[in-house]
Amino acid sequence: MIAIVGGGIAGLSAARRLRERGYDVRVFEAGGPEALGGLARTYPTAGDDVEQFYHHLSKSEETIVELAEEVGVGDDLEWLVGKNAYYVDGETYPMDTPWEILAFPHWSLYDKFRLGMLTLDVDVRGGVPSFDTYERLEDFEHQSAVEFAREHTTENVYETFFDPLLDAKFGSRKGDVSAAWLLGRIKFRGERDLLRGEILGYFDGGFRTLVDALVADVGREHIETGARVTGLTTEAGAVSEITVDSDDEEGERTEAVDEVVVAAMPNVLEELSGYPCDIDFQAAVCAVVTMEKELTDTYWLNVADDAPFGALVEHTNFVPPARYGGDHLLYVASYVQSPDEWLWEASDDEVEERWLDHLAEMFPGFSRRWVSDFRLARAPRAAPVYERGYLDLVVPYDLGEEVAEGLYYAGMASRAQYPERSLDGGVVAGYECADRIDARHG
Repeated sequence: MIAIVGGGIAGLSAARRLRERGYDVRVFEAGGPEALGGLARTYPTAGDDVEQFYHHLSKSEETIVELAEEVGVGDDLEWLVGKNAYYVDGETYPMDTPWEILAFPHWSLYDKFRLGMLTLDVDVRGGVPSFDTYERLEDFEHQSAVEFAREHTTENVYETFFDPLLDAKFGSRKGDVSAAWLLGRIKFRGERDLLRGEILGYFDGGFRTLVDALVADVGREHIETGARVTGLTTEAGAVSEITVDSDDEEGERTEAVDEVVVAAMPNVLEELSGYPCDIDFQAAVCAVVTMEKELTDTYWLNVADDAPFGALVEHTNFVPPARYGGDHLLYVASYVQSPDEWLWEASDDEVEERWLDHLAEMFPGFSRRWVSDFRLARAPRAAPVYERGYLDLVVPYDLGEEVAEGLYYAGMASRAQYPERSLDGGVVAGYECADRIDARHG
């Protein structure tokens, strides 16, 4: 039996591929049924479910699109326009079309030219255009994102654009972040309609549509929820059994295994096997605010402001509010670098009070009477800190040499989640482990 530890996208993808190839597979998910899908888990609304943490797909995420086709929900994937804007000095500036960017008053024509060339993968330093400077992200692994942005655009672009974004994403850790991450983030963003904005993917019915189809394809009988894997035993240098602590009356038991795929955070891998991971993770705090009116006319609003949150993502300016019973849904989100930060220690009510108060400061027309619900989710390890030298820290897919034969890793510290974590990366990581297991038996 092949044990998959974790019922997120990576674990379910690995399980599906292995089941497809005839292997006996069982997924062990520590949380309840609602935890399947990991960070793609959802809340109910007056209509379709909505993700607790905002999600969409970029056109560059091809593996998850292929998976959707294979499990029968490819036709449910819609490609919609996600409008972007930038909030600075009390004003909101659309940043989708070339003329909107040209109209941005905080940049000179030269600033816009340098930023534009970077987004087009053209290096104009020294006055001679180079079209291959940015081909290998690994070349920028040991340069800081701060130095890179200053060198490859202008000081003004850095101060007015990149610095606030890095601050919102990484806070006190922004100086540690590699240029490879920043460049990868620029490349990762997908297709853009010059007349409308960025084209992003979302499922009719939300990502629950994909998760449910994936669970059904694996077979619910092969997935055990409320089952925490607490131990891993090896014999003669190979995995032999796991210990499972179930929420049901069965309690703790052991299961004989041929292989184990840990599709969870690296702390779980370390607890089970002793394999250490030196990647630092940041937490995320994300609210879904249900309102009777829209706050803005944009989907993704980057906030260059002394705000207690990093971004406002107005979901129903991307997906029509009619799908949520006419309600307007707004994500308010922030990353947390340390458990000592106020945001992580504050109660849900305290966060709601501070965040809604600041929304009223930013948007004088906003009224708290619009808000009918404020639901807060916290993820203690939501994303890696992509520091310089990150590739030296990723966990191998196959841990046969490092720990024991038959042990594999498909969690967020894997190579597939570089240079930015994504649901597509989860699918890729699951496939990488499944393919290695198949090759071992082939």
